[in-house]
Amino acid sequence: MIVMDNNIKEYYQQIQNGLQVSSEVKNTYEHLYEKLSDTSDGFHFDIDKANRIINFAEKFIVMPKSKSQETVKLLLWEKAMLQTIFGFVDDSGNRQYSEAFLEVGRKNGKSAIAGIIALYMLLADGERQPEIYCAANKLDQAKIVWQAGIDMIRSSSELSNLCKIRVGDVTTEFNGGRFRPLANDKNFDGLNANLIIFDEVHQYQTDELYNILVDSQAMREQPLTLLTTTNGFTRDKFLDKKLEEYRKIIRGYNDFSYVDNRRIAFIYKLDSENEIYNENCWIKANPSIDVIRSRDKLKDDVERGKHDTEKKKDILTKFFNLPQTGYFHYLTVEECTNKSTFDIEKLQPRYYIGGFDLSKVNDITSAVVMFKIPNDESFYVENMNWMPAELLDEHIKNDKVPYDIFLKKGWLRLCSGDRIEYRDVIEWFEEIRNQYDLYPYKIGYDSYAANYMVTEMRKLYGKDALVPVHQGAKSLSLPLQHLKSLLNNKLINYNNNQLMKMCLLNLQVTKDSNGNLNTTKNRNLNIRDDAASALLNALYVYLNEMDNYNNLI
Repeated sequence: MIVMDNNIKEYYQQIQNGLQVSSEVKNTYEHLYEKLSDTSDGFHFDIDKANRIINFAEKFIVMPKSKSQETVKLLLWEKAMLQTIFGFVDDSGNRQYSEAFLEVGRKNGKSAIAGIIALYMLLADGERQPEIYCAANKLDQAKIVWQAGIDMIRSSSELSNLCKIRVGDVTTEFNGGRFRPLANDKNFDGLNANLIIFDEVHQYQTDELYNILVDSQAMREQPLTLLTTTNGFTRDKFLDKKLEEYRKIIRGYNDFSYVDNRRIAFIYKLDSENEIYNENCWIKANPSIDVIRSRDKLKDDVERGKHDTEKKKDILTKFFNLPQTGYFHYLTVEECTNKSTFDIEKLQPRYYIGGFDLSKVNDITSAVVMFKIPNDESFYVENMNWMPAELLDEHIKNDKVPYDIFLKKGWLRLCSGDRIEYRDVIEWFEEIRNQYDLYPYKIGYDSYAANYMVTEMRKLYGKDALVPVHQGAKSLSLPLQHLKSLLNNKLINYNNNQLMKMCLLNLQVTKDSNGNLNTTKNRNLNIRDDAASALLNALYVYLNEMDNYNNLI
């Protein structure tokens, strides 16, 4: 039976009807659903091409460990992902996506999906002399998906007739194809890959192997790079860098802050650690639960983790894709999204609590003015950011952020030359006072490089107006908790400032053994959270001066 269903639409509708998925998956499928009827990016959805791989799998692929020996019946999430990768094409029929990423909990059929894609592109994609490679740092790891493909071939008489299995590869005489594993210690000269599968990329220390092999695809018209993984315990290496890139792409679906229409990511994970004890949320990281992934086994593992700290870390990392070493992203897209705006002149506040986060002289500096008005629960936030003019293009390139657009929107200002002029920040606070008759009650600040700013601001607003905020868990844990709660309840109105939203989404925190939260910065990843840090400084002051400030307004 030839399948012609639109599984992207069906999966999206299930998500809209309450199917639990991660915030990243939800935003991805909202974007894909819109793309089904939107060809403005030069690509359209071809239902025939989308379903070709599904029909191939369900006609020819037998799961080697299947007791029934019937051909595979793909799950909806698998079919929606495959339709996405293979169904969006340009007017010449070439695929839109040249790179696809899948992060999913352990034992959800990740290797099987990769094996199906490998065999389809080896046998039925229409490519002449296809070259399929499964790559990893070590040959044993590279052979996992390759062996899954071999087992599928051996389980099907049709595929066995087309493929010749040898010690180190699989060849296909009818189209000159080759399918083999590759390790990082091999010579890669002469490769002309149309599909490269990188499995368990959480183990990769660098992007060297990735760059070499992706370059080998340059001569192909519609190559595909597939990266699959669970999360792991190595931080600030290849996986974290790729995840940050994919999150920027996903965020860009909503605010257009970053656009890359050749890569697609499917990130199945819990949205918070607390969800580990909500069985209804497990499907977020385990979309194959109750079919491939045993719920009872997972339940037993979670129960053991309650009494074994190391076991819990392993479960959160491997089964739910929440890394437990180092930092984690604190806020979701849903929590940070608030399109409400305001006009200070109409609200007429008189006193605000400020915050600023100074940076290195060649980085980004941020300041906020946060105020409340009587009989209103909301916190209103005005935010401004500064960057050296001579470094604008460099930051756009390295951070992969459209600072030029933020500049035009008025969320960013440029300091002359190649360094931040702190006087420009002071002048902004004076603008707020002079333009809106709005005065600071207190202003919180990180003392890093702040001597000049503090001295000058105290001249303007008084010695007691400036409050140092120690950047540690003791000071920031409570403001972080309040920030999350306020955002979740849409009580922080940041005037739809997309630079502020970006910084909120970039906010990374660590949690100690007592559950105390603290922010962390990792400049190696070009992740900017400066505006969020300035807001946290203001929130710290508010929480300590709540009664006095509320009585004042």
